[in-house]
Amino acid sequence: MMLTIAQASLVPLWIIVGYLALLLGLGVVSSRFFKGTAADYFVVSRSVGSFLLLMSVFGTTMTGFALVGSTGESFAKGIGVYGLMASWSGLVHSAVFFLIGIRLWAVGKRYGYLTQCEYFRDRFDSPALGYILFSILVLLLIPYLLVGVIASGRFLQATTAGMFPDTFVMTLPNGNPHPLTGSLPLWLGSLVVCLVVLGYVFFGGLRGAVWANTFQTIVFMTTGVIAFYLIAQKFGGLQAASAKLLESTSAERAARGSQIGQAQFFTYCFVPLSVGMFPHLFQHWLTARSARSFRLTVVAHPVFIAIVWTPCILIGMWAAGLFADGGLRLPKNPDGTPISNAVLGAVINQLVHSNVLSGLVGAGVLAAIMSSLDSQFMCIGTMFTNDIVVRTCGHDRFSDRQKVWISRVFILAIVGVTYGLAVYMMGDDRRSQSVFALGVWCFSGFAALFPLVFAAVYWKRATRAGALASVLVAAAVWAVLFYRDIFAEKPPGSEDEKLILGMMPVTFIFAASALTIILVSLITRPLPEATVRRFFDPDAGDRR
Repeated sequence: MMLTIAQASLVPLWIIVGYLALLLGLGVVSSRFFKGTAADYFVVSRSVGSFLLLMSVFGTTMTGFALVGSTGESFAKGIGVYGLMASWSGLVHSAVFFLIGIRLWAVGKRYGYLTQCEYFRDRFDSPALGYILFSILVLLLIPYLLVGVIASGRFLQATTAGMFPDTFVMTLPNGNPHPLTGSLPLWLGSLVVCLVVLGYVFFGGLRGAVWANTFQTIVFMTTGVIAFYLIAQKFGGLQAASAKLLESTSAERAARGSQIGQAQFFTYCFVPLSVGMFPHLFQHWLTARSARSFRLTVVAHPVFIAIVWTPCILIGMWAAGLFADGGLRLPKNPDGTPISNAVLGAVINQLVHSNVLSGLVGAGVLAAIMSSLDSQFMCIGTMFTNDIVVRTCGHDRFSDRQKVWISRVFILAIVGVTYGLAVYMMGDDRRSQSVFALGVWCFSGFAALFPLVFAAVYWKRATRAGALASVLVAAAVWAVLFYRDIFAEKPPGSEDEKLILGMMPVTFIFAASALTIILVSLITRPLPEATVRRFFDPDAGDRR
């Protein structure tokens, strides 16, 4: 006889629905400010001030991992996760914004650039480099997009479990209800999120993404702080929660973070360098009204990271102590280990018992996911329009209105293709898990291209051949290591194939890329002096 379960409260779902409706409304409002020009659609007429720049840049660099993933990681590996991820990201991101972002903004404004490929093509006087970079950047963004779409579907499925027991029925092999029975199917949750993001990006352009990112950053930061406060109160306050952790059987592991090696810790600093080559972040930089707009972002970004990550990591550590002593129940993987990404939801459901808080945290997690998706969809549409269509057919071939519609149609196509791939991947748990592994590798790929942008900005002697060789070598080394980790058969009992000699793989890819651009540039012919002067002399060159 099959068991039945009671219908779960619909309050969290209605809160999430209300949040998504607000986002769509924000997109409609932002579209009313559209000036009808390509520059306004793609880079908001370069008019974004300090506050909006901070919120949009921070929002697009944060993902659902900032709330759910960091809690799970600290549950599994202890306090060392803060130093590994939050500290490096806070310091490196701000340094990149200051050293790279401001300079690229200045050059972009001077020559009217809208994409990275335009900049690198002119900087090294190489159309081939522009096309190669376009291909590589899009290929690296695909897993990033898939991770966001799949994560949103899985999160909505877990959040709505038991809400529709008579509509979406799932059973176990023994005939009993599946723990997720009555929840929204993966395909439906992902579809809703894709349509909402498409709605405000399609009509509002980058202005819609900037406004939405600002709103979403406020949402996921606020919900994180509220959840932390309520959970801490259930533990008896910060002091009591820390005392219980020290008394638990997992205190030593949580305090020391012993599962993180020194080499892994120090080489993780290369991963945050990926922000220097994120095409969607480059586009956000170009929206700044002036160089002064970057000040608040450079100063406040590390503070914002601390505000988001510190509560989540503490909750994960407290949960580790509670779980070790039998005070917290968690779903388990097939090998019997607890599913770490379920920690935040389990703590809220079992300790706080609040449908409203569950809904708010749900909106916050979706905010973190969607604040990256919108910018990524937008930047792909911008690159296709300007780096492929306009470049191939001629700059004056299309009017601004036509360029906007070309971008909109391509964004629509990209959303459709991404959703189709996500549904295919979600049809098999093994394929779905492999997509999440791809997320780590896409960050490594972007970080491996950082020597290119650093040399372009600061080294006059960098040559066309050096840039091309660096990109190709980085792609080749990345592909070899990627194959070894994802596709090659792993030795029995191997624990972490992502590390090489205890170090992050990005270390070796980055080193190969940096050495290549240095050595090849030194042995090949320099670029013409006129080309170099355009990018190092503010008074040289013609503005577009």
